Amino acid sequence: MTRVSTSGNFGVMTSNLMRAQVLQNVAGEQVSSQKNATDLKGYAKNAEVLTAMKSAQAKVAGFLDQTTLVSNRLDVQDIGIGQVSDATQDARDAIANAIAAGSAETLMQQMNGAFGDVVQGLNSKFNGRYVFAGAKSDTQPTTATSMADLTAGPPIATLFKNDQYITSNRVDDTTSVATGQLADKLGTGVYGAFKQVQAYVDANGPFTGKLTQAQSDFLKGLLPVFDGVKTGLVTAQAQNGLNQKRFDTAKTELSDQADTLTTMVGGITDVDMAEAVTRLESAKLAVQASAQVFASLQNSSLLNVLR
Repeated sequence: MTRVSTSGNFGVMTSNLMRAQVLQNVAGEQVSSQKNATDLKGYAKNAEVLTAMKSAQAKVAGFLDQTTLVSNRLDVQDIGIGQVSDATQDARDAIANAIAAGSAETLMQQMNGAFGDVVQGLNSKFNGRYVFAGAKSDTQPTTATSMADLTAGPPIATLFKNDQYITSNRVDDTTSVATGQLADKLGTGVYGAFKQVQAYVDANGPFTGKLTQAQSDFLKGLLPVFDGVKTGLVTAQAQNGLNQKRFDTAKTELSDQADTLTTMVGGITDVDMAEAVTRLESAKLAVQASAQVFASLQNSSLLNVLR
């Protein structure tokens, strides 16, 4: 009787079955994760390129986060400077209207309201920090509460608590821009203009009803003072606006770079799902076929006959 050896066939089929199972597992992981591999070893020759791209992504993301933060702070600064500028204009308009009407009955009420808006603008906050305080961003940059503080005795400079540090931020690897503005630089001229009004009232009594010639002449002399202060604030706001535009442009460019890098990395790491599903189905069929042949060999083995 001829003895049929099946050990060689079993070895081949076992190897084929294991290989098919490995292919099925790999394809299954790719379909599940939607990635070509789970670690750098799986990307072989593309590992170095992928590492460099990931490093570039981290760098761009860091710049983008910083640029977004700076851009948002500049927006708050713009609002704050705008509030100071608008309040200065309101005070100037109140004076002009009083002169035109020949009556200053509500002038001081309007002036004090405008001054309160100036103080509020100079004490603007972003993320809980004072934006016009320099490095002392946890300290309220101006302590004035009313126009009376301007003539209370100490010089105007004592009403400002900011230091002289001007914040600077990087736009890119090689360029830094001074983005900070200080309360005393913005407010000293404004406070000086309001102080003149308060000092006149302190010396001559309040404005009540119809203007005297002296009062009218005094108020007329204030108009160019407030105009000059307003011009300085407009210049400061314009400079802030230029910085806003610069950082907004940088943010757009960085976002584009981030998107490009994401696409490039995805070209290496992201699996072609249609192809991966096809490979998975093929691997499953291969496993099933190998398993069936393996089972068939077992059933036809002489060992089964002799049991």
